[in-house]
Amino acid sequence: MARSSIFGSPMLVGFEPFERMLEQMSKASSDGYPPYNIEQLNERQFRISLAVAGFGPEELSVVVDDSRLTISGHHREDGHQSFLHRGIATRQFQRSFLLANGLEISGSWLDNGMLHIDIVRLDPGTRVRQIEIRSSPKNGSQ
Repeated sequence: MARSSIFGSPMLVGFEPFERMLEQMSKASSDGYPPYNIEQLNERQFRISLAVAGFGPEELSVVVDDSRLTISGHHREDGHQSFLHRGIATRQFQRSFLLANGLEISGSWLDNGMLHIDIVRLDPGTRVRQIEIRSSPKNGSQ
């Protein structure tokens, strides 16, 4: 049985990579940790803020690979600590976001347990071009 997809239309040519990205994003962890906000600051600027209390800058990573933004955190264990009770979780996390074409990370900073990542929409300019229509080759070669 063929699977149904929003990209299954014959009018959508070459969208298979987008379909794969959407599938990967839907399979990503949905445990809700760490919580995050996405703000629209103005027409061209956005900010993703994640609550990462207890993580230092050296324990956090912000990576953009093609159009995927991945934020991860990993606590470094201090072997010198001795706990009578350990109730504060020190788990690692990874959170991914798929960025649209024309978006670029302009910076990130850690402030009072919040990791902020600023995103700017680049000016796409006008990309209209005329496509030449050639005659069919007479000898069968292109």
